[in-house]
Amino acid sequence: MCREHHTRFRLMTHLNRENSPQGTVYTDFLLQLHPEAAPLLKVRAPVFLAGSAVMLALGWRTTERGPPAPVLLRVPVHSSLSVLENLDQTILSNCGSLEGQQDFQAPEFEEFDGKPDSLFFNDGQRRIDFVLVYEDESRKEPNKKGTNEKQRRKRQAYESNLICKGLQLEATRSVLDDKLVFVKVHAPWDVLCTYAELMHIKLPLKPNDLKTRSSAFSHLNWFTKVLSVDENIIKPEQEFFTAPFEKNRMNDFYIVDKDAFFNPATRSRIVYFILSRVKYQVINNVSKFGINRLVSSGIYKAAFPLHDCKFGQRSEDPSCPNERYLLYREWAHPRSIYKKQPLDLIRKYYGEKIGIYFAWLGYYTQMLLLAAVVGVACFLYGYLNQNHCTWSKEVCDPDIGGNIIMCPQCDKLCPFWKLNITCESSKKLCIFDSFGTLIFAVFMGVWVTLFLEFWKRRQAELEYEWDTVELQQEEQARPEYEAQCTHVVINEITQEEERIPFTTCGKCIRITLCASAVFFWILLIIASVIGIIVYRLSVFIVFSTTLPKSFNGTDPIQKYLTPQMATSITASIISFIIIMILNTIYEKVAIMITNFELPRTQTDYENSLTMKMFLFQFVNYYSSCFYIAFFKGKFVGYPGDPVYWLGKYRNEECDPGGCLLELTTQLTIIMGGKAIWNNIQEVLLPWIMNLIGRYRRVSGSENISPRWEQDYHLQPMGKLGLFYEYLEMIIQFGFVTLFVASFPLAPLLALVNNILEIRVDAWKLTTQFRRMVPEKAQDIGAWQPIMQGIAVLAVVTNAMIIAFTSDMIPRLVYYWSFSIPPYGDHADYTMEGYINNTLSIFNVSDFKDRSKADSNSGLGNHTTCRYRDFRNPPGHPQEYKHNIYYWHVVAAKLAFVIVMEHLIYSVKFFISYAIPDVSKSTKSKIKREKYLTQKLLHESHMTKNMGIIIQKMSEVVDNNFRPKSE
Repeated sequence: MCREHHTRFRLMTHLNRENSPQGTVYTDFLLQLHPEAAPLLKVRAPVFLAGSAVMLALGWRTTERGPPAPVLLRVPVHSSLSVLENLDQTILSNCGSLEGQQDFQAPEFEEFDGKPDSLFFNDGQRRIDFVLVYEDESRKEPNKKGTNEKQRRKRQAYESNLICKGLQLEATRSVLDDKLVFVKVHAPWDVLCTYAELMHIKLPLKPNDLKTRSSAFSHLNWFTKVLSVDENIIKPEQEFFTAPFEKNRMNDFYIVDKDAFFNPATRSRIVYFILSRVKYQVINNVSKFGINRLVSSGIYKAAFPLHDCKFGQRSEDPSCPNERYLLYREWAHPRSIYKKQPLDLIRKYYGEKIGIYFAWLGYYTQMLLLAAVVGVACFLYGYLNQNHCTWSKEVCDPDIGGNIIMCPQCDKLCPFWKLNITCESSKKLCIFDSFGTLIFAVFMGVWVTLFLEFWKRRQAELEYEWDTVELQQEEQARPEYEAQCTHVVINEITQEEERIPFTTCGKCIRITLCASAVFFWILLIIASVIGIIVYRLSVFIVFSTTLPKSFNGTDPIQKYLTPQMATSITASIISFIIIMILNTIYEKVAIMITNFELPRTQTDYENSLTMKMFLFQFVNYYSSCFYIAFFKGKFVGYPGDPVYWLGKYRNEECDPGGCLLELTTQLTIIMGGKAIWNNIQEVLLPWIMNLIGRYRRVSGSENISPRWEQDYHLQPMGKLGLFYEYLEMIIQFGFVTLFVASFPLAPLLALVNNILEIRVDAWKLTTQFRRMVPEKAQDIGAWQPIMQGIAVLAVVTNAMIIAFTSDMIPRLVYYWSFSIPPYGDHADYTMEGYINNTLSIFNVSDFKDRSKADSNSGLGNHTTCRYRDFRNPPGHPQEYKHNIYYWHVVAAKLAFVIVMEHLIYSVKFFISYAIPDVSKSTKSKIKREKYLTQKLLHESHMTKNMGIIIQKMSEVVDNNFRPKSE
């Protein structure tokens, strides 16, 4: 067995920088071998340098008698990848096997012991750290090509090599399906210690005795206690001083119980690290390894860590902590919707990566509460003042709006129409296009900065509390990347050979192809937006000919269903459907592109996929909103000389009140539809899949199934499960910030959605999905700079929405300049006459033949019509040219955008400078803990050395003062 040939060694590494400018590392090894290992010394055996995470193949020599003599070697270190390959070949040739060899070591087969809640092997001592599931090839249907036999050989080689790595395996057949075999994996103490040192995992040194400062809101403890989780149910985690684990300082660490020193999440992470790097096949000097590749090729059906109990009831095992049950009861259950999240328990059970996501989502939701309150206040201000909206009254007045004949909005088929048919839409526009909207846009520009800055501080606190301040784990290359390393090149620094997946030319080709594919899909989205615009132009003609042309006040549907509103609603629904279809397709395409790009590490992979997906989603979700906000109705010309799309379709116009209400409708449909669709995907689909699976297992009601089989029938989360959760929230964050000037209720909708989202995600993780492999994470990764970019862009978009999409600036210009002499006729500042002043006059006889409408529209004889623009009337020396009102409005809009942007950016930069990313108290805690940790380790080391010195001195004294007769 492999364990009989293990060696113990001590390693001392020295870096000679003066004598080795190329950075060559020389290592002195002092090896003390077991006597029974002498037969192995004739071969070249491997030594693993844990301190620097570099694999070496060294030569050993033996003596004729006694144990092997110490050997002092000076060995240059080669590139880690090539040496790792040499080491693994040596290991596999002496201990374990490859797919083409015969000497496999198989796991022990045991029958299920009838304990459904057990988390241990049948002996009740060894904990199950991971579970591998495969379908027994001998019970499959025979395959002509021998695929079953090949898969069996690969699996046997893989399991044999796992045993050689020190892992212990136990196999058990399924209770419900005898084709399935569950291989339970256990990592012994020595393996855990070795890899904990390799992975730089921080572990407890001693209990943390730092005093926590009392909160400034301690007098509100009665209120926070209601919102917090009951500490009698979920006990607070004990805090420790921690340090990266080192085996030679094991006595310095706080080891009360070896079984509890490594918690289940850490054990699973270590085992997964091993599973991802063990080989099972070598073809043409290309290694194939890793559990992910085996699962994707179908050799294994699944690989996952175990949940500790059922989510609905406590485990019968008294040693089980029942953390899953506690999380469901105090976090995922609907009755806990008002409580704070138990972040420490989430982090302990699922790892820091999941914990930091829920911490961010919870903090974002808390900050949305303030934005929602202000947004609702601004909405109520507009709602209560809509009856005092002078320009809306003029639109609805039969003597004003009822006598204004508007020009047709399309060629020939569209009739003349009266302004008062837009009465109801003008009233709604008063709600959103008010002074409160301006205040809210400025507030949101400041709010988003406060959110990002305070989140940085909160994130720093979590880094300290969760021991990720100095995350020293060196991220390894992805197995998919290492498997493609076939090209041999010379490293410029070490001048040694190393393997890479492709040459520089190949890398450039891959990047070019990937960028072209992304660009093509973005063009496809733009094409779909153009298609929606063409639909708007086409269907508007239909609605204009079929819907009533005047308002009689009796038909309730007629009040709301104008041609503009009907076109806007149907186009928004079709746009949403196209968005979701393209989104579903592009998710698969983006993964394919990123896989082809072949990033080296998992972080690089996620960052690359993040940028591709966000760029696509940004164009996909926001393009229609940008069109309505900044392009629709801006380039329409005038009735005598309209602008045409593609030389055929006349550009569509906004309502007399502007396009702001249409933008609000678009946002409402997309945000609401997206929330409903996502909840259907996240809740119903996993629940239905698990329900179908339960019905298929007919014998499940008769037999008691073990914990690992219950978890196997849950849904797999997938590596990118958390990625999609982030993406969903960032898209929502964009809607809340980029277009909030047109829809003050967006933060309220986002708040309600997020409150449900937290509990839905929690319910999904605890009840419907297998337990994810715990992962470390310091922060939210690439999503932080994306949010900062959105925050900067949001200031520009909201300023331009107020200036160019709403009618706020033209109304202010009229009120302060054109309502009084010399341009106006009123003695005081007023909004009376605004509608008449802002609608230009057009002579019907000036229509071109292409645009001329039917004069028999049922509205009587008329020689002129009105249209939305600031142009001189017919008969003017510069007829149909922009008048002075237009230039005043343009100047005011540009001035407003510049002033608002500079004002908000100044406030943002001041807030960013005034609020440090790390609070003073957190900095002090980090420094204090670092100082005490170093002091503790130093004192422990000094105590050890002093003990040895005193022992040596006492021996010398005893020898010197011993009587001569002796």
